Amino acid sequence: MKRAIFPGSFDPITLGHYDIITRGVTLFDEVIVAIGVNASKKYMFSLEERMAFIRETFKDEPKIKVVSYKGLTVDFCKEIGVDFILRGLRNPADFEFEKAIAHTNRDLAPIETVFLLTAAKTSYIASSIVRDVIRNNGDYTKLVPKSVVVKQ
Repeated sequence: MKRAIFPGSFDPITLGHYDIITRGVTLFDEVIVAIGVNASKKYMFSLEERMAFIRETFKDEPKIKVVSYKGLTVDFCKEIGVDFILRGLRNPADFEFEKAIAHTNRDLAPIETVFLLTAAKTSYIASSIVRDVIRNNGDYTKLVPKSVVVKQ
């Protein structure tokens, strides 16, 4: 069985993430959306909220699992027996950043990184932009799946 993890903080999940995950399911038997826990990072949404947003978004897709993890992504891959990391690329800056991580990961473990280009219609969306829209009371609903609901 070909399994991939799609790691990230998903604070919150965006339509760009949604695009990569749904396209990833066509390439892999299972896509594990893996929320990395970073104690030094300040999140807008709790881990439980982020997991709930993703689970609700993909509730009708049995090939998508949602988990959280701590530590290096490649160590988590080895722990759960996954050989692929799925990543989305929005622009050249993403590519340079992700390429360095992919090379490092390959040095640390026999894990391949698979890159998908985001769809043109979602290539501008980033979680940081969504958080800024939310903080400033903008209409964030155009940028995220319907499951993302901000409690006011």
